[in-house]
Amino acid sequence: MISEVYFVNMRTVPRRGLIQKLKSLIKRIDLAGMVSKNELFAIKMHFGESGNTAYLRPEFVRPVVEAIKEREGKPFLTDTNTLYVGTRGDTVSHLRTAMEHGFDYSAVGAPAVIADGLFGNLGVDVAVNLDVLDSVKIAPDIHYADGLVAVTHFKGHELFGFGGALKNVGMGCANREGKLKMHSDVSPSVDENDCTGCKICLEWCNYSAIVMAEKKARIIEEKCVGCGLCIPTCPEKAIDIRWNAEVEMLHKKTAEYAYGVISKKKGKCVFLNYLINIAPGCDCYGSSDAPIVQDIGILASLDPVAIDRASVDLVNQQPGIPNTALGAVLEPGADKFGNVWPGIDWSIQLVHAEKIGIGTQKYTLIEVK
Repeated sequence: MISEVYFVNMRTVPRRGLIQKLKSLIKRIDLAGMVSKNELFAIKMHFGESGNTAYLRPEFVRPVVEAIKEREGKPFLTDTNTLYVGTRGDTVSHLRTAMEHGFDYSAVGAPAVIADGLFGNLGVDVAVNLDVLDSVKIAPDIHYADGLVAVTHFKGHELFGFGGALKNVGMGCANREGKLKMHSDVSPSVDENDCTGCKICLEWCNYSAIVMAEKKARIIEEKCVGCGLCIPTCPEKAIDIRWNAEVEMLHKKTAEYAYGVISKKKGKCVFLNYLINIAPGCDCYGSSDAPIVQDIGILASLDPVAIDRASVDLVNQQPGIPNTALGAVLEPGADKFGNVWPGIDWSIQLVHAEKIGIGTQKYTLIEVK
C-alpha cells in the first residue's frame, strides 16, 4: 500500500497567496466531503505556550474551519491540558493563552474547547488491545466528536526527535492520566559535571521531582513523570534522556494512543502538517529557537504515518541554516532532527504506527499548484 500525501510549497504570486494555496490543498484532500450536516469536527491544535512565537498563526486554521462549515458541520478548535508548569496546565489558563495568541471566534470562526476538563482529569477508556497497551485514556470531547482534523506545526522535539501528526494526535488527545502513562518509562538524568546549580530546572518541574544536593540538581525518579521539559530548559545542557529500552516505549505508547483516537473515526480524519518555522524544539516552550531549515510548505494526507514520513524527508532534503541548533551539520540529506537531538531515534514512532495498522511509510508526494 502506498499513501498519497499532497503538498503546496511556499512560493506565491500576488493573486494566489499561501492561504489560497492552503484552500486548494484542503479541497484536494476533500475535507468537506467527509462532513455531514451538524456533525462535530474536532480541529486538534497546539495553541502555543505563552512567550512562544513558532506556533501556527490563526489564519492557517480558518480555511479548515470554513471547509467544515461549507457542509454545515460544527467545527471546534481543541487541545488538552499539559503535565508541566506553564500557561496551559488548566482549562482557564489554557483558553486565556489561546485567546492571547489570536485563537478566538472572530479570527477563526469556531470556538475553542479544552477537551479533557478543568484540570485534565476527564477521560474515556478506549480498548485497543495492541502490543503494549490494552486500553488508552482519551479526552472525551475529542473521542465523542464525529471527525478529526489534526493541524500540526511540524518541528523538533526532545523526546520524539520530531513532533508531527502522530504525536499531536497520540499525546495531544490523551487526558492527564494518559499522558502520565505514556511518559512513565522516561527518566532524565543530570550530569553533575555540567550542572552549575542555577535551579532553572526546579522552576519548570511541576512535580517537585528535582532537588538541589551539594549545589547540584538531582532528579528523584520516584516523583518524576517523564515529561522531559527539564531537558531543553537547562541552559548548560546538563540534563539528558536515559536512552534505553524503556524510553522506546514512549514512542510505541504514543502511536497506540493515536490508534485509539483514529480507529473510532475511520473515514473522517484528515492530517495537515505545516512545515513552517521549523524550530528545533516543541511549541510547549516559553520561547522559540531559530528555525533549522527554511520554510518548506504545507502537507495534507489521510494517513498520519505517511505525512510524518514525508515531512521528515522534506526537512532532511533541505540545507541547514547556519548558526542554529544544527551546528555544523548543514548538508542536504543529513538527519536534521537526529543531529539536534542525538540518541533519539525518531523512526520508532513511525515503525510502530505502521506495524499496528495506522498507516504506511510508503507515500507518493503530489504537488498541488
